Amino acid sequence: MDANLLVLLVAGALDPEIIAKHKRLRTFGTEDFERVQEVVSKFERVLVTPNTLTEASNLLGQHREPERSGLLTTLRRLIGESHEVVVASADAAGHPSFLRLGLTDAGLLGLVSRDTPLVTVDLDLYRAALHADPESAVNYRHVQQRYPRSN
Repeated sequence: MDANLLVLLVAGALDPEIIAKHKRLRTFGTEDFERVQEVVSKFERVLVTPNTLTEASNLLGQHREPERSGLLTTLRRLIGESHEVVVASADAAGHPSFLRLGLTDAGLLGLVSRDTPLVTVDLDLYRAALHADPESAVNYRHVQQRYPRSN
């Protein structure tokens, strides 16, 4: 799962009203939180990497108090419930997509497969995953487009 969707899950889990307030979540509504939960629930487990968690933590940390502390506390709980997979930076940097997508995304691409598909809103990351295996990624924007936005 990419960092943007992690931020959405954390914000929605704490208080769906935060979604409208967080600057990185402007393209999402509260219904997206519920839909992402549905998408994720179809998989046996959610894989995260330290790099993705770091990005999510940094994005959540940009939010103001009093919600900031709650967001980070919720992230802490999600980290405890997730399956964290470490991709060595040297391995991620050696991935063909590194120069175009960077360390975090290259690390994610090193993990994706039909058994562990990537859920993302990042089009470039999605395309790179599809290039590796057409069954290895879910673009949440495609899910989002099926439903009219209510807020």
